[in-house]
Amino acid sequence: MPVILSVGTAILPYKVSQAETKQYVKQLFASSFPHIDRLLHVFENGEIESRSFVKPLAWYGKRHRFAEKNDLYIESALRYGCEAIQACLNNPAFLAKPITYDEIEAIFYISTTGLATPSIEARIMNILPFSPHTKRIPIWGLGCAGGAAGIARAYEYCLAFPKAKVLVIAAEFCSLTFQPDDHSKSNFIGTSLFADGVACVCVAGDEAAVEAGRPHIIAAQSVLMPDSEDVMGWDIRDDGLFVVFSKDIPSFIRTWLRPQAQSFLQQHGLAFGDINHFIAHPGGKKVIAAYEEAFGIDKEKTNISFQVMKEFGNMSSATVCVVLERFMKQPIPAGDYGLMVALGPGFSAEMILLRWE
Repeated sequence: MPVILSVGTAILPYKVSQAETKQYVKQLFASSFPHIDRLLHVFENGEIESRSFVKPLAWYGKRHRFAEKNDLYIESALRYGCEAIQACLNNPAFLAKPITYDEIEAIFYISTTGLATPSIEARIMNILPFSPHTKRIPIWGLGCAGGAAGIARAYEYCLAFPKAKVLVIAAEFCSLTFQPDDHSKSNFIGTSLFADGVACVCVAGDEAAVEAGRPHIIAAQSVLMPDSEDVMGWDIRDDGLFVVFSKDIPSFIRTWLRPQAQSFLQQHGLAFGDINHFIAHPGGKKVIAAYEEAFGIDKEKTNISFQVMKEFGNMSSATVCVVLERFMKQPIPAGDYGLMVALGPGFSAEMILLRWE
């Protein structure tokens, strides 16, 4: 079975406490929301403590054209995408020796917060010395589910080509989609949750993997909820991307996702009680609580996801990769099972079954 060899992340330049962000948002929106102090409780109730952005807070209070924000998206994706790749290929926590660029056969680039043609991984190949024959698979629009979806597509690639090593780059700059003139509750809630982040994961076929103690990918499954386009996504307008974010997501986890995940595990002779490690995309405090209720798991199994959310907020597709890195740094016994889950627009879910070998 294909194996996850390494994970690397980029360090973004502006780390801001949630208290600072709350005060800044209060200044921005005080004239638009007559009961703003009541709304500001979401900044505390979500239990996020800090987030990282590519610009200082003052930058976001001014109006910026979509073109300007997208240019900054491209610039940031290149800079921090390269940083995450280098961290992944040279991570001493996972690799006895670095992985060289010419060992990489394909790059899956995952994002939802900006646009680029040529796509970002092509531009990265002009900076880092990858082989010019490296296959490029850019995937756009999967939102928070994108990190897990990229790993799943890399798994399928490595099933077909067992000697391959491939990269999954998840690069999201949610802060660049912030709309200071959008007075919707969705924008306000999104402002309390979302952050910037870039991560890179290396997946290898079973004939290419030499490292022991790594999670092997047993299976992956995608699932789409019919007629649910308005649950999560973007409303694309002249000024850029406006967030769509339904309050019903936690209830969908309990009523819709639970039987989907149960069926997926049953296909492999497993139940929720057989899963030792729950690698969940932490969409927010209520989302984590809904996972616990739906899957019948205790807080200990969601603790790593919760800690990542506290430290970084919701970095869209990159978040689950950071959660995965935390799990991989732990001493996990051979034979333990893990379930990776992330939700995204569509409304959809991506699930990956892992086993440590």
